Amino acid sequence: MKQKFNQGGRPPKPNPRTFRYVVRFDAAENGVFLSLFEKSGAVNKAAFIKAVLLGKPFKVFVVDENTRIFIDKLSALNSHYRTVAIDYDLLLKTLRENFTEKKAMAVLAKLEAHTIELVKTNREIVALAKMFDERWSLKSQ
Repeated sequence: MKQKFNQGGRPPKPNPRTFRYVVRFDAAENGVFLSLFEKSGAVNKAAFIKAVLLGKPFKVFVVDENTRIFIDKLSALNSHYRTVAIDYDLLLKTLRENFTEKKAMAVLAKLEAHTIELVKTNREIVALAKMFDERWSLKSQ
């Protein structure tokens, strides 16, 4: 009767990948290869080469620079909007908790200024979105 002994180590893979190939490129070919690899969004170069050679479909991502600029500007406006909104909430809390009616009137002037700033920022966001739709959107081209 044979006994199975645990010999340790990692269990063997059912379909090991043991065949390896080497490809050498010159500078121009390497530039073309790297640009195709970057566009594909593949996890690594080996997976990209395998997908191309074996005819598996792969994705190509195109980044529109104008869209990135729009997103950066919109993010900056949103962070500004959040900052003003936090100041607004803090003023309201302070107004309710600590001030008498006279002092509250002085703080209300500051609150009004923050409200006007919020409205201006909202208008900038809407104007930027409209400008993006008109100029940068790929659908309008």
